[in-house]
Amino acid sequence: MPTYDYLCENCGHRFEHFQSMKEKALTLCPVCNQEALVRLVSGGSGLIFKGSGFYITDYKKSHSLASDSNGTNGKTKTEKPSPSEKKETKTD
Repeated sequence: MPTYDYLCENCGHRFEHFQSMKEKALTLCPVCNQEALVRLVSGGSGLIFKGSGFYITDYKKSHSLASDSNGTNGKTKTEKPSPSEKKETKTD
């Protein structure tokens, strides 16, 4: 539900009111009790991001991203080479 800005044309009282979009606009001023309220057009609110970020915290790192960042093809120091990597030794 949106928040609407209202201005009383009689006494100049300005306020915000939280109401459904289906409800009719207010007309009675809460200060002077005159039916002189006008709903104002506001710029709205901007998009707000909260938290530490959306990429790092919401997505799992892919295998290709891990290999590019540390240059180890996605392997840590504790992993053993596969049998195919053992065969790549040079023979003179």
